[in-house]
Amino acid sequence: MLFKNICAAAVLTLSGMAAGHAADTMHDFNFKEAVDRAVADGTLDGSVKFYLAGTKSGGKVIEKGLVTNKKTNGFAKSAESACDHVLRSALIQFQNTAKAKGANAVTNLVSFYKSNETRSTTTYRCAKGTAIAGVALKGDIVKF
Repeated sequence: MLFKNICAAAVLTLSGMAAGHAADTMHDFNFKEAVDRAVADGTLDGSVKFYLAGTKSGGKVIEKGLVTNKKTNGFAKSAESACDHVLRSALIQFQNTAKAKGANAVTNLVSFYKSNETRSTTTYRCAKGTAIAGVALKGDIVKF
């Protein structure tokens, strides 16, 4: 029993040290291409449109400044693959919220990782560490 406790303590210590040294690397990927892939393969149903800040405005804002913060297992996955997967999770959440509120678009989308806002008219930002990839987005639910 003592040996098991010592081994468990050693594993926890080593994994804590590894986590402390595994900093997230920020990546920027093409937002439109990722959304188009998700619609094409049926992950998103296409009933809700997504627009980065500065690319579309107008309509009636139903709810402003909604945030989604999604994480996924990124271990042994490329940044592009892990980030594409986690972006889909974030967009599914926005799609479901928009539909539930009678809206058909999410506008003014910005990357919002660790509450740091990053605006782009073409890309989204994703953090990829050794084991985890994360995407946080902030946007407005809109009815056109």
